[in-house]
Amino acid sequence: MTPHRTSCYLAPITACLLLLAAGCAPGEKVAVKPQIEPQKQIAEVIPQEKVPATAGETLKPQLQLEEQLPQTETPTTPPLALKFTPQDSTTYKVITEAQQSVKWRGDVPDNPDFKDAVKLDRLEMTFTQQIQSTDVNGNAVAKITVEGLKYHSATTDKPTVDLDSSDQNDPNNPLGKIIGQSYIIEISTTGEVTKILDVKQADAVLKIPSPDPKKTLALFTPDIIKERHGTLVLPEPDKNQLHTGDSWSNIKTFSFGPMGSSSYEKIYTLKEIKDINNRQLTIAEMTTIPAPETPQDPHSKQLEVDFLDTFDNTGTYTGRLKFDLTAGKVEKYSERLDSKWSVVIPPDKKDTDEPTVLMMGAIRLYDLEKID
Repeated sequence: MTPHRTSCYLAPITACLLLLAAGCAPGEKVAVKPQIEPQKQIAEVIPQEKVPATAGETLKPQLQLEEQLPQTETPTTPPLALKFTPQDSTTYKVITEAQQSVKWRGDVPDNPDFKDAVKLDRLEMTFTQQIQSTDVNGNAVAKITVEGLKYHSATTDKPTVDLDSSDQNDPNNPLGKIIGQSYIIEISTTGEVTKILDVKQADAVLKIPSPDPKKTLALFTPDIIKERHGTLVLPEPDKNQLHTGDSWSNIKTFSFGPMGSSSYEKIYTLKEIKDINNRQLTIAEMTTIPAPETPQDPHSKQLEVDFLDTFDNTGTYTGRLKFDLTAGKVEKYSERLDSKWSVVIPPDKKDTDEPTVLMMGAIRLYDLEKID
């Protein structure tokens, strides 16, 4: 591959990738019946010839179990589902993070486009979730009020953006204006955001013109709201009575811009259920396996499929859930995806044996914690 050809295929990758936006019981013991020693032969007690035989008569066993041992029952546990009560309020802190990186190694062309680059976007939001009403299925209408915001953005060769809603020294800080604003969503007992009912109040504040375009954030689009409040999906209502060792699953798809998309089956397995202070808490671990790919978004700028086939793709995607079964609330949930692509380009110069290696990475982090 000539330097010109390498440039034509690989140079756009850095720019394309960095355009990605941040989304940012133990087993039961079985009762065992005591074994009964074989009865002594009747002949040893009474000589057989002295026992008159009556036609059709059979000898009854001398020993019988008059009652069965008590059966051990499996303790019942509350369903693994969100519980909503009108006017109940809970405060959470959620963190979303997206990172993209490009690294070049080996015989790198002498071209400004062939350089290492990193882009990081991190958002922290503290919010109060107040239940306004519930329906017959247990689903709820919830009012989300923003209590605190922090935003950090860092890109190679570009100024870093750090915003904090508590910063009173910046009169143009858009995050300071959003504190106390609210929006309304509908949530199912599985945690899915089924409807976005009203975002006008909060969205209007962010649309106030700002002298610095970099400080204009997209916080209340449908996709971002669903990511913020509906990343964790619990079992369906008819499958949520679980015990230690049971599991459930659902599908998650990530878009990586020019590198296409990847779908995963998230498998949650209950590791333990314990009683703490009159509450039943459960821990579930999340593992993943590749899932069938979803149709490609026709608007995304994906690299040619033939070129993508030359990349090796590896990654890890894990998570952990701590859930209060008694209250029906998430105590803490986190998941992290770390995906990597690499391609080795053979040298096309006679005077070098060193190939060109392109390595790209993407990290997606989600962390939700109940703080009140």
